[in-house]
Amino acid sequence: MVINHYFVTLGLICTTLLASASVQAQDAAPESEPWNAKFQATYLWQKHPGFSAPYSGPNSLSSSPEKSYSFTSTAFLGARLARDTEVYFNPEAVQGVPFSGLTGLGGLTNSELQKTGGPNLKFYRARLFVRQTWGLGGEREAALPEPNQLGGSRDKNRVVLTAGNLAVSDLFDANAYAHDGRTQLMNWSFLTHGAYDFAADARGYSWGAALEYFGGDWAIRAGRFVQPKEPNGLALDLAIGRHFGDQLELEKSYQLGAQAGKARLLLFRNHVYTGGFSDALAQAAVTGGVPDTALVRRVRSKTGVGLNLEQALGADVGAFARFARSNGQTEVYAFAEIDRSLSVGGTLQGNGWGRPDDAVGVACAQNGLSASHQAFLAAGGIGFFVGDGRLNYRAEKIVEGYYSLGLPLLRRSAVSLGLQYIRNPGYNADRGPVKVVSARLHTEF
Repeated sequence: MVINHYFVTLGLICTTLLASASVQAQDAAPESEPWNAKFQATYLWQKHPGFSAPYSGPNSLSSSPEKSYSFTSTAFLGARLARDTEVYFNPEAVQGVPFSGLTGLGGLTNSELQKTGGPNLKFYRARLFVRQTWGLGGEREAALPEPNQLGGSRDKNRVVLTAGNLAVSDLFDANAYAHDGRTQLMNWSFLTHGAYDFAADARGYSWGAALEYFGGDWAIRAGRFVQPKEPNGLALDLAIGRHFGDQLELEKSYQLGAQAGKARLLLFRNHVYTGGFSDALAQAAVTGGVPDTALVRRVRSKTGVGLNLEQALGADVGAFARFARSNGQTEVYAFAEIDRSLSVGGTLQGNGWGRPDDAVGVACAQNGLSASHQAFLAAGGIGFFVGDGRLNYRAEKIVEGYYSLGLPLLRRSAVSLGLQYIRNPGYNADRGPVKVVSARLHTEF
């Protein structure tokens, strides 16, 4: 049965807002919180006007005006099984309609939209995982009550094992200023490294485990997670010893003058059944057809590296930068159709103009493709997200800005207005530029 999304969305948001108004957040962490329950709801509406496009292909962004929306609602439920053992469960509801069937861009405009989204509200389990901590002594630090974090205290030096059903990005490539499309920048290019093709089903989640070590100013984490059975599919291949996504991250905290910063170096490898661009081009040259990666799939490895920086510039100002690249020889398997990515930006809190709950964010990104990926699209190949039938290649360039207006009567709630400007959408200089306006309502309690 098709349910009108306006009524569903309005009803769920109103319910969440009313509940939010009645809950008082606690800033002080209890000595050892036995359980907690947190909730969020986010509605994001977008529109782009028509733009110049002399031709279009099967996976082009429509040059006609379009509207898009997404709605998500998540419950973050946690319980302490023992002093250092915690379990978390996140049921989630999602609904949404993307631009052009979620195609036409390397950096898609709404990081809340999923590859399996649609106009009907869908309920599913997003996360179900266990966290085990082994303290190594030294100083203690507070752990505030947060979504998927029980309040209490912990050793600064510790080892943490996280295992189960979760998002790889929950643990890897974090950034204080660009990591959450519900409250920060909205484009996929700023959610994580654009070129980080991390293991995930079509909703963004996987099964696996990660081990982390925290010691002084250093942290190191490594994890392995299962991949979809098919590129960008929903069903996961549980043969974690044969097809998998590995990542290793080294993190260093530091002080730049009086301001804190972090640097992260990420290495990743996907070992999956996938198609290569060069093989697809070679087969097409023999058959005289259009290159198709689905016809040349075999077990291959995709590797990549990323550098992530975050830096406080004052009490209310912070900046970030990311750079990443993959070998770019195979079709995108689980994230965005990006082989090279660079992004920089920052945020400013509203204390300076008497609005401490407001924030301004601005960032720019440049996404690129490998030479074989370019040749594949130029020959008429169709990727999962992009494919104009031909290609006048240029790097895709994105500028995004937003203003988040805090709602004083509803703690941790905000209305945001945003604008994105995209040159060379889908890496094609013959199309665009594209302008996207956004409006977002977010609440959590």
